Amino acid sequence: MHEAGPAGELRHEGDLPHSGYGQTWAKTILMGEHSVVYGHPALALPLRDLKMQAWVTPVSQGSEPMLKALDYEGPLEASGDRFAGLRRALEVTLDFVEQKGYGPRAEHGFSIRTVSDFPAGRGLGSSAAAAGAVIHAILDAYDAMVRVSREQLLSLTNQAEIVTHGHPSGLDAATTSGQDPVLFDHGNMEEISLHGSGYLVIADTGVAGSTKEAVEGVRSSYEKDPARIGGILSSLGDQASAAIKDLESGAMSRLGGRMDQAQILLDSLNVGHPTLDRLVGVARSCGALGAKLTGGGLGGCMLALAPDAACADRIRAGLTDQGATEVWIHQMAA
Repeated sequence: MHEAGPAGELRHEGDLPHSGYGQTWAKTILMGEHSVVYGHPALALPLRDLKMQAWVTPVSQGSEPMLKALDYEGPLEASGDRFAGLRRALEVTLDFVEQKGYGPRAEHGFSIRTVSDFPAGRGLGSSAAAAGAVIHAILDAYDAMVRVSREQLLSLTNQAEIVTHGHPSGLDAATTSGQDPVLFDHGNMEEISLHGSGYLVIADTGVAGSTKEAVEGVRSSYEKDPARIGGILSSLGDQASAAIKDLESGAMSRLGGRMDQAQILLDSLNVGHPTLDRLVGVARSCGALGAKLTGGGLGGCMLALAPDAACADRIRAGLTDQGATEVWIHQMAA
């Protein structure tokens, strides 16, 4: 019997492995970037309208595994450091499948294709989303998704993220595959309730940031001046804790003010960028309740909080006019 997969591809039931499909999505860190690595709380939101999709296909004898992702199309093994996390995701998932006895290891490997609604290197969780989508696709190829726990999925994704980010907190892995806002605190993750409503406007600066470079830069500064940098990180954690209460009570104006305070603290960690600063100022001038960078910084994306759809549209227009390469609006609703 044949069954059409999510992309309309034919699937042969009973043949393992067959082609597989996986889907995750973008995320934005509302509060707590960088400080989360040092044990402070952080708050992230899934952006489920911005999809990351992956398809995997077993390779036949005489062929080699191929990769089509972003602007790369060629042999998987020759895809370089940029896709090391994705290759690691494939490796750890195949090891997991073999260990669990879910099916025979693909003798000649898999070819991979990914398609993303959002750019890489912008603090939107692209590497974790891509790794997670590939992991889901491999498990789907073995009909194993229903047998795998969320904890196991997150573990596999974080193993891939180590290659990409060095010291991942695990927040990206959780949020790019989750349904609700995620509080990450001292290694523990908890989904939280959202009350009230508002709109997040996320803008791409067009400058590719490097989370790994930013994290390592903050770590270097911390080692040189632990008292000062530790105090900044602690203050960022305090703002994140307070933001959780604002979300749960629907206090959007207070939340916006905390976003502005967090931006000042992040700038003092030297993870900002002139384009980020300019777009943050534009958003505020268009009526944002607050605005800040999101993710690692050094470029990437910024986000602004709007009280209503009309304000969100004004902010989007202003950001686009001032050079943002892409702008997305995400409705926050209880």
